[in-house]
Amino acid sequence: MNMKSIAYWAATTLIALETFVGGITDLLHGGTELIAGPPVVGIVTHLGYPVYILSILGVWKLLGAVVIVAPGLPRLKEWAYAGSFLQITAAAVSHAIVGSDVTMLIYPIVVTVVTLTSWALRPPDRMLRAAT
Repeated sequence: MNMKSIAYWAATTLIALETFVGGITDLLHGGTELIAGPPVVGIVTHLGYPVYILSILGVWKLLGAVVIVAPGLPRLKEWAYAGSFLQITAAAVSHAIVGSDVTMLIYPIVVTVVTLTSWALRPPDRMLRAAT
């Protein structure tokens, strides 16, 4: 296994886990002691979004996590990566707009970099152009 492959799988594992756990957290509205961190409902309402957005995002995140690690499905992978990128950058922008502490931008920025790393390093058989 070469360094590019190792970096791809490291980034992909991280983004898939983050997306999967984020999906569960969103669906449970942060209502479990197993999930650490600030209550997700408080964050979402602080940003001005309705709580029901968590149910929508939760389902999309779970589906995206599965698609990103599943073999094949190159078109769906593109959508999953795009969805991950859009939701996490939207979180960063939302925090910036409402004037959240600058430290609230660190996590979304790191997740954005990991998402882009996974996408950029994916092997040809996981790319849309390889399937066409």
